[in-house]
Amino acid sequence: MALLTLVEAVNLALREELERDPRVVVLGEDVGRKGGVFGATRGLQRDFGVLRVLDAPIAEIGIAGVAIGAAFAGLRPVAEFQFADYVHPAFDQIVNEAATISYRSNGEWCCPVVFRAPCGAGVHGGLYHSQSIEGYYAHVPGLKVVIPSNPADAKGLLKSAIRDDNPVLFLEHKASYRRERGEVPEGEHLVPLGVASLVRAGTHVTVVTYGTGVPWALQAADAVAAEGLSVEILDLRTVQPYDREAIARSVRKTSRVVIAHEANLAFGPGAELAAFIAGELFEWLDAPVVRVGARDCHVPYAEAQERAIVPSADELEAAIRQVMAY
Repeated sequence: MALLTLVEAVNLALREELERDPRVVVLGEDVGRKGGVFGATRGLQRDFGVLRVLDAPIAEIGIAGVAIGAAFAGLRPVAEFQFADYVHPAFDQIVNEAATISYRSNGEWCCPVVFRAPCGAGVHGGLYHSQSIEGYYAHVPGLKVVIPSNPADAKGLLKSAIRDDNPVLFLEHKASYRRERGEVPEGEHLVPLGVASLVRAGTHVTVVTYGTGVPWALQAADAVAAEGLSVEILDLRTVQPYDREAIARSVRKTSRVVIAHEANLAFGPGAELAAFIAGELFEWLDAPVVRVGARDCHVPYAEAQERAIVPSADELEAAIRQVMAY
């Protein structure tokens, strides 16, 4: 075991996969000499050379297109975008090309590419540097969306994503990069995609969340525990495909659900999760499903305004009390 931050775990996963498989390549803006804007690729170009870790121009649609072409040619590229907001210029390549190739080729072709990007608010980055984009891309058939909440999962999920034959959007919350620190298994540590993690067992209410929502949930669960409330926390880890069986097991146990994410509330991932729970698990519910998400507004630069828009542990704590009031 090694004690690492989340960004160090990402770096370790990339290093191990570059060492293990000569087909793995990393490309993106400033991923080489600079080591990435947050240091996620630091030292990789020095150790693996400019043909394995490539600096790219500021042209996101080109980064995605080159990565997709490399995947078609037999490589396993990891394309980094400096911020999740910058993924949108590559929307056409990701959605119309990478995500559709298996269907269009009747399964003859696959596209083993990972698109990595730091997501979310909390660092006062304002517009173009604070978006939570998972809802857009989780809507797309053929594309997997993964968001780790802790260093061990970051390593294991990223290694699994690189080995997956399907395109994967891998989002890392930038506020968690150096805030989240934990023990990370050394060597061959894989976390399967599409499998949720039971972070905390409980009996009264289930919190379904992922990414930065997990530390909120833990903080809120500790707060309400003093009132005798037992909170179960389920970390989805993979937003698409999400683990329906894990959600069903927990809902049948607690009969109350709060869904929390940083993405905007309207049409966010929580809406799909709530629809699934209401449609498939209605008979097990003792209260309406409650959702917690960001206000339907762009994230501003000002810290006070950012705090007012982005959800928090306090808001999740209030939602737990709300669902328990029924």
